[in-house]
Amino acid sequence: MADERPTPGGIDRRAFVGACVAVAAPLVLSAAQQAAPAAPDTAHAAPDSAQGATGTPRYDPRTHYYGMGVDVSKCIGCGQCAAACKAENNVPLDPHHFRTWVERYVIHENAEATVDSPNGGIDGFPAPVAEGGVVRSFFVPKLCNHCANPPCVQVCPVGATFSTEDGVVLVDESYCIGCRYCIQACPYGARFLHPVSHTAQKCTFCYHRVVQGMVPACVEVCPTGARVFGEVHRPSSPLTRFRRFNAIQVLKPHLNTEPKVFYANLDGQVR
Repeated sequence: MADERPTPGGIDRRAFVGACVAVAAPLVLSAAQQAAPAAPDTAHAAPDSAQGATGTPRYDPRTHYYGMGVDVSKCIGCGQCAAACKAENNVPLDPHHFRTWVERYVIHENAEATVDSPNGGIDGFPAPVAEGGVVRSFFVPKLCNHCANPPCVQVCPVGATFSTEDGVVLVDESYCIGCRYCIQACPYGARFLHPVSHTAQKCTFCYHRVVQGMVPACVEVCPTGARVFGEVHRPSSPLTRFRRFNAIQVLKPHLNTEPKVFYANLDGQVR
């Protein structure tokens, strides 16, 4: 039987112990909270679309790995992709800033190539100056290649540029200090400094659309189906079929950046 004799001063032992516990409990809880590890930094986590009232499952970036295909033979240089990109992503409307654009390559009889992209191809292309000496011409859409080994991520001093689990290279504008290191490191000329926010900007594959099950705006508006978006490794993906039935090339393969923008019918003059 527990000793219930009164403590000195006439206080009941059981009441004394209860009072001690009541005083100590908050102190123990406070110490435990201080010792607990800080919550992980989720600033660079891919957006997780919350489960809606309809029961739509959350978006899990670990189950996806995205890329894009471009069939050069289908591109007609209409520039709708560049216009749609600007409208979708609030890109400045001036002729100097683009997340995606279209270049025209004109191959001359002397095997030299001239390349132009007036206003990113949005307003069309003027006739070549010397049409008589032209052997062929074609259009090549350009954008960030969302490299698996991206040099832009390697050089960013603050970690603002990062790769997501689903294979997209993004820029966290709240971290970006506008140092331009990533712009200089990109071998594809796909980045620019936003004239208002002074942060690095680039193609994001319209990531805000992708996590909702939609395709990028440039893919949606292309009238000839020159652009294909999908999963790199999934057998049923449109991109997988595109790569299976075409001779695929990537831009500047010697740099070992492992681009995830795959070109079909790409001319050797393209750089």
